[in-house]
Amino acid sequence: MASTPLVPRGASSPARRAQSLHTLLARVTNQVAQQVEATLAGCGLALEQWRVLDLLADEQGHSMSEIAEHAMVPAPTLTKIVDRLVDNALVHRRVDERDRRRVLVFTTDHGADLHARIAPQVGRAEDDAVAELAPDDAARLVHLLTRLAA
Repeated sequence: MASTPLVPRGASSPARRAQSLHTLLARVTNQVAQQVEATLAGCGLALEQWRVLDLLADEQGHSMSEIAEHAMVPAPTLTKIVDRLVDNALVHRRVDERDRRRVLVFTTDHGADLHARIAPQVGRAEDDAVAELAPDDAARLVHLLTRLAA
């Protein structure tokens, strides 16, 4: 199936750059990340740490590979992130009872409390990032991005 380019083939180079999908997504990603990071700064969390804590908030326990994929960081970086979260008593590691070779990471009570306190603020920062869109457009954007990410 052929895709329709975002910019017509004859468009000038600056217009092409301004309209490229990867540039637009990167620009929006940076804007949203800055808003969320500003929210997290008050509690001493970095964005990558928040992504880990947010995933673990489901209380299911996740393997390091699952967390790395979710947080979009390489394994060595994730190890440092999780170590820092362990040092701050926000998460803990536990051997998987079904597969003793795997380690699962869970939130501590302190980590779950912090997540519950911060999640609404992060949600507001994300809402602010799409505030210029009509509510239906914002919901559609999230739906489309979810499909693309899958």
